[in-house]
Amino acid sequence: MFGIGKSAEQRQKEKERKKRGTRKYGQANLKPSRQGVLSCFGGGAALVILLGCIFYSFSVRGEAAGIVGGIAIISPILSVYGVLAAIRGFGERDRSYLPCKIGLPVSAAALILFFAIFIGGLS
Repeated sequence: MFGIGKSAEQRQKEKERKKRGTRKYGQANLKPSRQGVLSCFGGGAALVILLGCIFYSFSVRGEAAGIVGGIAIISPILSVYGVLAAIRGFGERDRSYLPCKIGLPVSAAALILFFAIFIGGLS
């Protein structure tokens, strides 16, 4: 058992071993950056909304311009939020920055895609 029948030294060693976890050299598991996770959600939602609007406009052959335009304006707002959240996520200490590294390009790609479609529609 954990503490029954053990000396204080053995209990202390047991606690330290559990605290170290299963990582090599006793490094603690890093939790993902909170802002990075929000960045991933924002960028992913922006891409899903944008691609959904594109699919819907193709399926109705361009007859739903007002609806698609109104919904699609949410996409750049979420994209900008995703980029800003990723930048803030890199400032968090003792966290894993992988969600920030994923959320930043996804959000930027959604923003670039939105502006490419917008500029293409102007010409």
